[in-house]
Amino acid sequence: MTSVIWIVAAVLGTFTVGYMGYSRYLSRFVDLDDSRETPAHKYEDGQEYVPAKKPVLLGHHFSSIAGGAPIVGPITAGAIWGWIPALLWVAIGNPLMGAVHDFISLSSSIRHEGRSTGYIVGQYVGERGKDLLLWFAFLTIILVVAVFALVVGIVFNAYPQVTTASFVYILLALAFGVYLYQLNGPFIPGTILFVAGVFAGVWLGIQYPVALFELAGDASHPAGTFVLFSGTGSWVPGAAALGGNTAAWVPVVMVYGAIASALPVWVLLQPRDYLSSFLLYAGVGGGVIAIIVGTILGTSGQPLVVDSSIGAFEGFWGVEAAGLYPLFPLLFITIACGTISGFHSLVSSGTTSKQLNKESDARLIGYGGMLGEGLLAALALSTLAVAGFAGDAAAGGIGGALPNFASGGGIILTSLGIPETIGAVFMALVLVSFLLTSTDTAVRLGRYMMEEIVGMDDGMTVSGLSPNLGSIARGRYTNPLFQIGIGYLLVISGEWATLWALFGGANQLLAALALLTATVWLANWDESKQLISTGVPMAVMVIITVLGLTWLAFYQNLYINLIGGGADTLGAQISSGTQMVLALVLIGLALSLVKIGLGNIRSVRGGNAPAAEPGDD
Repeated sequence: MTSVIWIVAAVLGTFTVGYMGYSRYLSRFVDLDDSRETPAHKYEDGQEYVPAKKPVLLGHHFSSIAGGAPIVGPITAGAIWGWIPALLWVAIGNPLMGAVHDFISLSSSIRHEGRSTGYIVGQYVGERGKDLLLWFAFLTIILVVAVFALVVGIVFNAYPQVTTASFVYILLALAFGVYLYQLNGPFIPGTILFVAGVFAGVWLGIQYPVALFELAGDASHPAGTFVLFSGTGSWVPGAAALGGNTAAWVPVVMVYGAIASALPVWVLLQPRDYLSSFLLYAGVGGGVIAIIVGTILGTSGQPLVVDSSIGAFEGFWGVEAAGLYPLFPLLFITIACGTISGFHSLVSSGTTSKQLNKESDARLIGYGGMLGEGLLAALALSTLAVAGFAGDAAAGGIGGALPNFASGGGIILTSLGIPETIGAVFMALVLVSFLLTSTDTAVRLGRYMMEEIVGMDDGMTVSGLSPNLGSIARGRYTNPLFQIGIGYLLVISGEWATLWALFGGANQLLAALALLTATVWLANWDESKQLISTGVPMAVMVIITVLGLTWLAFYQNLYINLIGGGADTLGAQISSGTQMVLALVLIGLALSLVKIGLGNIRSVRGGNAPAAEPGDD
């Protein structure tokens, strides 16, 4: 049988070559220079623009980009099409496309005052192009918030121990922010103290698990779980499809995301992401080390080999249980984060660029951060390989990803002498740490998008608490309500399985548009700049995602759900119709922007327009 160490070895090999070689070339290519003042220093305001130490910012960036997608996607794809296609897409696509995408998005943003990809493309193709990209990004953000809040709810329901541990580390992060930025406490001693507290939170979670409602039927929470409300929560919206406890956690997570997004970054975002990064590094690094140690020394609780239920290649149409799912293009949008993700461009040009201390940090944080997420994807694929099918991994995506990642991770960590039950809870906490960070970062980024869409006119307030409509739309306290409101309606419809595929397609298409923005920037910056590094990945992703979203709109939603009766309730039918319309709107927005962007590139490179200086406003 095949050892899972080959999954890790393949990824480490291609990633090492990419970082040591390609990222160094890209750093010279975009002329990173530490003598330039970064936006974090130029516009430091204590709210959004706050210079951060490289390890702190790497923690925020890595935690924000590595949500549930690099775990759910590879597990789902590996279960449907086999572990080899999933591995190849991560091992090859990440260093050549995804890491380039993240690095270039960050680099272009710091040359444009820390502004978003939408703003940047608008500098070269005009307001229409800017608005198209910003609206596309804002709609994608809503999908991100919906999907991530749902997955957190699923995790909290399956592992109530993680609920307690998550609350502990959020409280510790608030305290660490005060310690670091208000009390000016020493950095290293504070790190040791608060990181130890985060890991102690895992023990507290195991001792005092918390749930909102009891589980329906014969299922039950672990012994000693504190259940806050009586009954099974069958009255909670979405309970019929998700279960009362899961459905109840979703709005709680969304409200948390809205509140956290309105706080200054030093209060929660920076300290929490820095602290949680140690959890994440321990989870990813510990998992990889455990695979190596367990394979060489044979210390794992069971052999670390690919389970017989997981095929190497399940054919173009995938396993029968999944339905009709063609490998091309659906594999490439099922694994979004882990290989290439448009959401990362929003993080890179949204929060990260506003905190970058010096330009050279962009190589490790942008390119290296994406490689770290690819390593997480490889670990997720390894947990599937070790655990085999769990739940409905072959057919349901999210529902099968969680038990595989937690149970498979628990098996892998036995190589280091960690009991399987404790390892499973720890890996579930690793997943939640990514998700909570990504959720409120997404809400904050959505606000940034709307700020650039509506601008700032007389009468508007930063808070949004004024009668001006534009102020309400962009307000720090009001804009999040729009995002979580729409996202909540999408989740409780009961069509979350197809929502994941729509999220993947929209996310990948956003990546194509971010690469288009980078290509436009390079073309306008200097006519000698080659456009292959960004142009080729952009063209590939446009083709893949447009075909994938078209399949989801017309086959999955129109033919299967609406015409074929797959959507058997009014809520499911409304959701399917909404998703179909949203997919087609996203395709239309993207193709319109591609046409505008390519027109600009042809004009500039054809000598019909002057090239703009980088960062030229």
